[in-house]
Amino acid sequence: MEIPLGEWVNVFITWLVRNYGDFFESLSNALLQFILAFEGFFRSLSWPWVAGVAALLGWLFTRRVFFALGMGFAVWLIEALGLWDKGMQTLALVLASVVISVALGLPLGILMGRSDRFRGVMLPILDAMQTMPSFVYLIPALLLFGLGKVPALIATVIYAVPPMIRLTDLGLRLVSREVVEAAEAFGATSWQRLFKVELPLALPNLMAGVNQTTMMALAMVVIASMIGARGLGEEVLLGIQRLDVGRGAEAGVAIVALAIVMDRLTQAAGQRMMRRYREEA
Repeated sequence: MEIPLGEWVNVFITWLVRNYGDFFESLSNALLQFILAFEGFFRSLSWPWVAGVAALLGWLFTRRVFFALGMGFAVWLIEALGLWDKGMQTLALVLASVVISVALGLPLGILMGRSDRFRGVMLPILDAMQTMPSFVYLIPALLLFGLGKVPALIATVIYAVPPMIRLTDLGLRLVSREVVEAAEAFGATSWQRLFKVELPLALPNLMAGVNQTTMMALAMVVIASMIGARGLGEEVLLGIQRLDVGRGAEAGVAIVALAIVMDRLTQAAGQRMMRRYREEA
């Protein structure tokens, strides 16, 4: 017996477009303005400013001179390759995706950490999201939002949000039960226990979630370029289409440089925040 899953999905998407087209159009416009706000800000920055900020953050988080210089050099490398504007477009899309992913992933992860029943419902959904080929996300996003930045943002969020949810859940479940009981014994409310005890102790896992979400969002940029997202991914795609190895290599190096900066800074920020929390505790 053959299951007509494809037909069911097509019928469902058609029904969504026909009955909720106005809603998706309004959502698309709102998300587009959100992305353009990020993009306008980052494209207005010159590379010395961004390199300086990256180096300064590297120094503040680690107190290591060579680390700070490495962050500044990686930013300069994007400019040296002639891909600064493309790089800022990619950075804007990645950060917009990360903001939405964290805003969705943190509360869902907290709910999973608090409710075994909700966790049982979410785990198969997260498994499907993480194992399904990323190209599959592009098809419904295209049908609902058309070509451009918005479907790229939606597909990137779907691809990048599972680590944030999983690691938030894991962090809360690793909090010692004795610590939670001690907070309850001192009269802490549920909200006080969450924000003053559980989330601070889960901070390493939360920052790991932010880090992994950021890296997965960046990994999606090349695929997102197939549906109209501008940036470094577009350069890689053009290199493939024109068999221009050099163009693809330049964009690839710029993506690696951007990934190194974002990965190292988010890791260093997490370690710095955890050290400060331990000192205050």
